[in-house]
Amino acid sequence: MGKKLFIFDCDGVLVDSEPLAAEAYVRVYARHGLAITADVIAQCVGMKQADILRRIEALTGHAYPPGHEADIWTETRAVFAESLAPMPGIRAFLERLAAPACVASSSSVERIEFSLAATGLLPFFAGNVFSSSMVRNGKPAPDLFLFAAERMGVDPADCVVIEDSPFGVQGAVAAGMAVIGFTGGGHTTPTHAETLRRAGAGRIFSHWDEIAEDLIPAA
Repeated sequence: MGKKLFIFDCDGVLVDSEPLAAEAYVRVYARHGLAITADVIAQCVGMKQADILRRIEALTGHAYPPGHEADIWTETRAVFAESLAPMPGIRAFLERLAAPACVASSSSVERIEFSLAATGLLPFFAGNVFSSSMVRNGKPAPDLFLFAAERMGVDPADCVVIEDSPFGVQGAVAAGMAVIGFTGGGHTTPTHAETLRRAGAGRIFSHWDEIAEDLIPAA
C-alpha cells in the first residue's frame, strides 16, 4: 500500500483480550451487586473505560459506584496474567514488518504495556504506545489516531490502522487514515465483518497471515 506507518489497536487485534476483559467486568460489577452480561460489554468494545461505564449504565441502568474504578483493572490484570495470549500469527507479522509501527488503544498505558509484555509483544512497540488517556476524546473521535501520527512524525494520509471495533474504525476514518478491519479475535460474531465494513473499513481480514500476504512483499 506504500504507507509509512502502521497503527495497531491492542485489544482484539494484537492480543485476544476482549472475552477476558468482559469476564472481568462481569465479575467486578457482580461484587457491587450489579448483574451485567458479556453481551453488554460486547457493545462497548473499542471505548475507553470512562465511556464504557457510561454506556453500561445507559444499557442496563446500573451505575458503577464512584471511587471503585481501579477494581476493574485489578480484576482484568489477574485474568490477563492467567489466560491472555497473543493473536495467532501476529508475532510472525511483526517480525516481517519493515515499516514503523505503534499502538493506539483505548486502554490505559498500564494495561496496554502489561498486555504486550505478558504476550511477548512489547519489544515491537517500546516507546510507541499511545492511549486514549493522552487525548481529550476517545474513539470514535479521531483524536488518538491523530495524536499517534503526530508523535510518530507521519502524515495521517500515510497511516494504515488495524482495528477490530466499529468505534476504532470510525475514529481512524475520521482521521483520514486507511483502515483494515480485523475479525480474528475471540469476541468475533457472524456480523462482525459487516459491522466493520459499514463503519468504514476498506478491507476485512480474519487472520494475521492473510494481512501479511496482502501487505508484506514476499522475500
